[in-house]
Amino acid sequence: MTRIHPDSLNFLSKLKEHNNREWFNAHKTEYQQALQHITSFADNLLAQLNTHDLIETASGKDSLQRIYRDTRFSNDKTPYKASWSGGFRRATKQRRGGYYFHIEPGNSFVGGGFWGPVPEDLKRIREDIAFDAAPLRKVLKSKSFTSMFGTLQGEQVKTAPKGFPAGHEAIDLLRYKQFLVMRRFPDKAVLKDDFLKEADLTFQAMRPFFDYMSEVLSTDTNGV
Repeated sequence: MTRIHPDSLNFLSKLKEHNNREWFNAHKTEYQQALQHITSFADNLLAQLNTHDLIETASGKDSLQRIYRDTRFSNDKTPYKASWSGGFRRATKQRRGGYYFHIEPGNSFVGGGFWGPVPEDLKRIREDIAFDAAPLRKVLKSKSFTSMFGTLQGEQVKTAPKGFPAGHEAIDLLRYKQFLVMRRFPDKAVLKDDFLKEADLTFQAMRPFFDYMSEVLSTDTNGV
């Protein structure tokens, strides 16, 4: 499959309405067919990614997240996710950032970035921004970035991160704890034949952002 099959969205709509083990087990064959479609789509998306980047994730199946929810620490005890999602890891320490897709009726998007930077990486990113925010601002204000993603997204601290003054000229960027980009798609666009192409073009548009972050995270403060 080089496109999202309508049955894959329809199954999710039904699952959202009947999110319980009894219904799921009674419709296991339907789930397996929908999963096969999504796995095939992910395989083709991975193949496209590998034409312009080096990806560690071995297969579409490996990219997919489980549909079963971990309810141990959640107030929401519904057992299943009413969405399909997958992520692709870039290969080697010199290529940072990750690609992600999320398919859900009324809430589909293609995105990527840095969901949970380890403390050392987050500190290194902030230090680079504090020293000179111009390179990152250039990426974020480029026409290609704003037309595809709008603005940088992700959780932020409320005031200023420890060790950085609240009055710093780049405090708007220093506040970020996550560095994420996202492009949303309506259901009609998700079901079009060219959705795989659009998803891949979205991934390609992340590269200047990833290249900036990769250089910061794979070199020391002297750029070595």
